[in-house]
Amino acid sequence: MKICLACDHGGLNLKRAVIKYLEENGYEYKDFGTDSFDSCDYPDFVYPAAKALAAGEFDRGIFVCSTGIGMSLVANKVKGVRCAHCHDVYCAEYTRRHNDANAIAMGEKVVGEGYALEIVRVFLETEFEGGRHSRRVGKISEIEDKEFK
Repeated sequence: MKICLACDHGGLNLKRAVIKYLEENGYEYKDFGTDSFDSCDYPDFVYPAAKALAAGEFDRGIFVCSTGIGMSLVANKVKGVRCAHCHDVYCAEYTRRHNDANAIAMGEKVVGEGYALEIVRVFLETEFEGGRHSRRVGKISEIEDKEFK
């Protein structure tokens, strides 16, 4: 599984912890930045990562800022990205099972590192259930087709 990562200065510590987790567990990844604590604009990093995810270059995305909100807003502007703003394991599991989310956004100032890594583990290990949920995800894609021209 190939993972794309992005963060701003407010998510750099947590992104570094996620990278360590991915390396220790044999995941392939690409880091779209930032690599600095200098103030920066999160769209500059998450947008290219989300575009690459939507293009099929990656299987999942993990995006981190101070709250996760900005990252999720930008990522969801890219057709084909279903980024869930997750701060608990239940949501990480069910956004995969029921929504077939291909990305999560988290906030470094909202969730602790240990719990965040559990969220990442569950998000990466949980499969989409399909069935009735496929119909619903299909409707999301239909809305994207209408709205993203």
